[in-house]
Amino acid sequence: MAGADVGIFGGSGFYSFLEDVEEVELETPYGKPSAPYVIGELDGTRVAFLPRHGRNHELPPHTIPYLANVWGMKELGVRRIIGPNASGALKAELRLGEFVVCDQFVDRTSGRKDTFYDGPETTHVSAADPYCPDLRALLVETAHELEIPVRDGGTVVTIQGPRFSTRAESKWFQAMGWDTINMTAYPEGYLARELELCYANISMVTDHDVGVEGTDPVSHEQVVTVFNENNERLRELLFALVPKIPPQPEDHLCATALRGARL
Repeated sequence: MAGADVGIFGGSGFYSFLEDVEEVELETPYGKPSAPYVIGELDGTRVAFLPRHGRNHELPPHTIPYLANVWGMKELGVRRIIGPNASGALKAELRLGEFVVCDQFVDRTSGRKDTFYDGPETTHVSAADPYCPDLRALLVETAHELEIPVRDGGTVVTIQGPRFSTRAESKWFQAMGWDTINMTAYPEGYLARELELCYANISMVTDHDVGVEGTDPVSHEQVVTVFNENNERLRELLFALVPKIPPQPEDHLCATALRGARL
């Protein structure tokens, strides 16, 4: 079976990455992933790509098989994952098309399977610093080099979906000081940490959330339109980033997440 070093999850409007590729279908202990993995090479680095919503966006956020998707990446040999998400801005100063490389998340989902450790051995993996600091730094550095507007750090709140927020909910999220909002950042990133994989989130601002003063209510059409307009910049960033990603060190924060986590 073909293997890879780096994994990329595609979000809304981002359904393919490399051209000269090999497809790999997996059956995991957690069912089938969203689609076959597409594996190719970028300047000597093997890359596995998976559209988290499926190839035709047939999987809404609350039905994505997150456990199978992340498990499949590890099965392919991936140790470092990039997860772009179409996101709403909770702050008026965030511009459409701006990339926020988040360092924190808030989970407002409900009922999603969000752990690989259901017992009988009790396991508590820390989520204090949920995103890989090395991948985050590389993303920000590379975006600056390419003159892509980027913010270093921020909090993404993940809601259940498929509905968007009410005005009251959006104002609450803003009052909490959170930066971006989407429906897919959780539990994907945390599941990677549970498997001791590195993971970094890119929240791509496609709209201003409904409660942001002076903006219009968000629509799915607006999200997809703006995301498509920024796809080229995302691809440019990833093409420049991937060859710079080194192997995961054995003593890395992410690689040692299970140390002391089991009772």
